[in-house]
Amino acid sequence: MTLIVRSNREARAFATSAPTEANSTEVKTQIDHIVVVAQTLEQGVAWCETTLGITPNEGGEHKQFGTHNCLFKIATPQFPLAYFEIIAIKPEAINSIAPQAINTPSTGQKRINSARWFDMDDAALQKAVAVEPRLVHFVAQTPDIQAAKSALKLQGIDRGTAVEANRHTRKGRLEWKITVRDDGQRLFNGTLPSLIQWGKNADAEPLRLHPRNTLPRSGVSLQSVAVSSLSSDKLQAAYTAIGLIGVTIAQGEPNLTVTLRTPKGVVTLQSMGI
Repeated sequence: MTLIVRSNREARAFATSAPTEANSTEVKTQIDHIVVVAQTLEQGVAWCETTLGITPNEGGEHKQFGTHNCLFKIATPQFPLAYFEIIAIKPEAINSIAPQAINTPSTGQKRINSARWFDMDDAALQKAVAVEPRLVHFVAQTPDIQAAKSALKLQGIDRGTAVEANRHTRKGRLEWKITVRDDGQRLFNGTLPSLIQWGKNADAEPLRLHPRNTLPRSGVSLQSVAVSSLSSDKLQAAYTAIGLIGVTIAQGEPNLTVTLRTPKGVVTLQSMGI
């Protein structure tokens, strides 16, 4: 992962990129969280402490995917829902699954998808995170995941099934739907966000247990998100279709760039096309 660190003095002078404008479409999405994949959570926590200067909060386990995570809040007025996820495959989880529903031995739960989310079963990504944790993706929140999926389908993009997922927290059962393709691919080298809808359709307060409302302040804040793609026109059309705001797009080699203000100054993380 390419890492750029600015001093606190430089941070005060740092100007963030202008976000994309909202459009008139009825579908609306906004940045929900940033995804860093680690080989193990221990590796991810150590990286976070060294790179960003904080210790992340314990998250939980995603039994149907064999993964677990750590989290911390990075919300700002520009990105009011934003949090940071460090995710890893649980050591005891199965290494691979066939393209049909099977039972996870340790939990008895069925996994419908043929691969884990965020390309976590991809050999190249696993090789990369064996060296160090990598920024790989971001997820966008929508109040209507089916409408957002349909909007992408009209652009010729299959974002995947809206999979129901959950984990237990100290404040209750956290539930959501998230798009996961059967092949686990992120698409556009991670620059097209997965879609997430929190809670259930009938929930009066679907964001009540959202990490934004349950995590303490971390001392880290999200300053900007930018992407580049060799198919920037198609990517821009996809962003427009789902009403995504807050992300700058440029033509170029695939890359996701996330800039954070941290106790160590302004830190810029880049995916470099992984």
